[in-house]
Amino acid sequence: MTQLKPFPEGFLWGGATAANQCEGAYDADGRGLANVDVVPIGEDREAIITGRKKMFDFEEGYFYPAKESIDMYHHFKEDIALFGEMGFKTYRLSIAWTRIFPKGDEEQPNEAGLKFYEDLFKECHKYGIEPLVTITHFDCPMHLIEKYGGWRNRKMLGFYENLCRVLFNRYKGLVKYWLTFNEINMILHAPFMGAGLCFEEGEDVEQVKYQAAHHELVASAIATKIAHEVDPENKVGCMLAAGQYYPHTCHPRDVWEGLQEDRENYFFIDVQARGCYPNYAKKKWEREGIELDIHEEDLELLKEHTVDFISFSYYSSRVASGDPAVKEKTAGNIFASIKNPYLDASEWGWQIDPLGFRITLNSIWDRYQKPLFVVENGLGAVDTPDENGYVADDYRIAYLREHIKTMNDAVNEDGVVLWGYTTWGCIDLVSAGTGEMKKRYGFIYVDRDNDGNGTLKRTKKKSFDWYKKVVATNGSDIE
Repeated sequence: MTQLKPFPEGFLWGGATAANQCEGAYDADGRGLANVDVVPIGEDREAIITGRKKMFDFEEGYFYPAKESIDMYHHFKEDIALFGEMGFKTYRLSIAWTRIFPKGDEEQPNEAGLKFYEDLFKECHKYGIEPLVTITHFDCPMHLIEKYGGWRNRKMLGFYENLCRVLFNRYKGLVKYWLTFNEINMILHAPFMGAGLCFEEGEDVEQVKYQAAHHELVASAIATKIAHEVDPENKVGCMLAAGQYYPHTCHPRDVWEGLQEDRENYFFIDVQARGCYPNYAKKKWEREGIELDIHEEDLELLKEHTVDFISFSYYSSRVASGDPAVKEKTAGNIFASIKNPYLDASEWGWQIDPLGFRITLNSIWDRYQKPLFVVENGLGAVDTPDENGYVADDYRIAYLREHIKTMNDAVNEDGVVLWGYTTWGCIDLVSAGTGEMKKRYGFIYVDRDNDGNGTLKRTKKKSFDWYKKVVATNGSDIE
């Protein structure tokens, strides 16, 4: 048995979900319609996510998996009891904006939505689980998209501030760990999901994306300011889709391309962690003729209200090349990357790189010197239950074991300051990228298929008891 050094005392082990991928109940108790509801499974999904095709409501001939998902809205007590049985110290979840403000621009919130999350947080505390709450995990009310154009519009700052004030005041004492925007760098790759953006023909897409990004960054600073004012115990983090870029070869042009790709990735976090726009971004905008509407008070907010910690998702490293002849791509978390010949891949083509996890942890720590929190890491796979509904997911255990091993090295050998680790999709849920249910990440199997069929029965997989042991030993026993 491989015995590792335990993680630091108080390390927060847990799992992660997102409201739009697990709650379902899209119109229950006054909830309004959101962008994440109207993204169907199928060939049009990518075009809608990227803002190239408009879909502002449900249409005939499509299946919308987020409408029902795994119906955690009505099963959360059962699900949190299972998280408690695994020994979770934290549970990362997100708020569905339209449960709190159905249209987004109301003055008064929806009490039924507030009560739902209050009950959920209290259920977590019953099992000693600390909620880690993402305020916006790709959610944007459709009304705000149709009337204001989503995050391209500066008025979104006020609507988001109103949401944050309500959340921080209502859940004071119940929640102390907050994330402002999930994978904020996704706005450049999936702008409809990231910021409710759709584009008109001939529009300067990059101009719109970076203006929306500026608004989200200012909104994040406003949220951080309010959180600290309402409760000095609050800890606010940013969140990026991470993964170190390797140069394809040691040719200097490949090394330079890798640096450029990393900068595009870190741009948002540079602002949220350091408090100002980096010079490389300003020069990029200058070269590309991008002129942003930035107010003086925006710059003051960014400078004075940086985040307390940095969280990120890690699924794989990436590869960059400056040679236009190198074209073989591999799949990934929305990000397409050049294929790395030294790595195996998942059934969806995501390359598996545990050492890249350690490299990424060190890169982010070295860059910012702020506490880190891994809030997504996991393996999407097809799980086949036996006649008793049991899934022997040794492949998932192997993936997580190797990643936890290198995470342990980053903490205990390299000195990276890490607060916690939440695996992605601790219970099976709808895939954000593909909309599929068969792409499963969880320790808990949910009986539901890609077409919405199934009993929704929850069943423990083999990885359930394995992760329970990992948590119980604070990461020292991962066999």
